[in-house]
Amino acid sequence: MEDCIFCKILKGEMPSHAVYEDEHILAFLDIFPHTKGHTLVVPKKHGETVFDLDPHMREVLMSGVQKTMERIDSVLHPDGYNVGWNHGKDAGQVVPHLHVHIMPRWKGDGGGSMHSIIKNPGDEKPEEVAKLFM
Repeated sequence: MEDCIFCKILKGEMPSHAVYEDEHILAFLDIFPHTKGHTLVVPKKHGETVFDLDPHMREVLMSGVQKTMERIDSVLHPDGYNVGWNHGKDAGQVVPHLHVHIMPRWKGDGGGSMHSIIKNPGDEKPEEVAKLFM
């Protein structure tokens, strides 16, 4: 995509600080980090969400996430990680190019778990929601 900031980074038109790279993905430090070593893993093929990737690219992306975490682990030695992505504008996705956030975590860093992102379970009980999937 012509105006996509991540596509510009991938083309070398904008600078980045690479953590890991292979033929399919680039992992680089977030310029607005939430933790030391906050890294974004970006597929080199543009797609806005995970639904835009073919099955092989989804596997390659997750493999790239693991390899990036191994690299971060060997350099920064964090105590843990939060890993995930914002899927769609209403979930907080700002750049319309799929990217996985890797946030290294340290004991006592003041951060929360994935459960701290939102606490609004809705009015239906899990049993009622489960019926929708039948």
